[in-house]
Amino acid sequence: MVHVVLPALIPDIKEVYKVYFAAFHNDKMGEIMLQILFPGVNTDSEEFREEHAKGTLAWWHQSKTQYTYKVLDTDTGDIMGMGLLDIFHRRRTPEERANLGVGWLEGEHRKRAEAVLNPLHEMREQLFGDQPYIYSHVIGVLPEHQGKQAGRVMVGFGQDLSNQLNLPMYFEASLTSVGLYERLGYERLKEKIVHKAELLGTETDIEVPLFVMMPKSANGMSFYEWKEKGYPSFSALTAPKKQKL
Repeated sequence: MVHVVLPALIPDIKEVYKVYFAAFHNDKMGEIMLQILFPGVNTDSEEFREEHAKGTLAWWHQSKTQYTYKVLDTDTGDIMGMGLLDIFHRRRTPEERANLGVGWLEGEHRKRAEAVLNPLHEMREQLFGDQPYIYSHVIGVLPEHQGKQAGRVMVGFGQDLSNQLNLPMYFEASLTSVGLYERLGYERLKEKIVHKAELLGTETDIEVPLFVMMPKSANGMSFYEWKEKGYPSFSALTAPKKQKL
């Protein structure tokens, strides 16, 4: 069995998001997020998946930064995992960094969803501003394949991409995945986002752990050291010095 990460294609949309929804349903915070983002909707219904696929395709036609990947079992052709990455390879204007909100919801549903999502956007702005970096939205694996190789392959792919682009990768983890990212060498940030119980409809508040993976070209520099130095380019740090003639 060989697992490989490949770009998701248009014919993959439904299968990729089958993985996405299955993974979210299998996680406590993920299930809460689905209820907040799609209130009163059966996200497993064929009607919803059809409309969601159309919306996803429309987004693919306009997004200039977001990439969708699949983890493929090359023996069977099955898609077992997926990932969403925003690759900000250059500085962005305030307009390009604007929070687009949750335009498919209205009224109290939109207010609640944005109360959950806005702090995540604000934290990314606080940490990175207009600096180039990679934002890993989601790494999802079918529940029956979790704990095997699909998740590690996706994480490894993200690390390789970070190293190739000389960019840090930022990720908002779930409480169930903290151990994995710590074992893989991600740096857990001291900043915290805590969703209040009354907002989520849970018995207790839920913290969102925040992680960064620095590229190899950082030469051991932590995220905070990099930020304190004014976000120097890792490409510049590792560029060979010109010899004097």
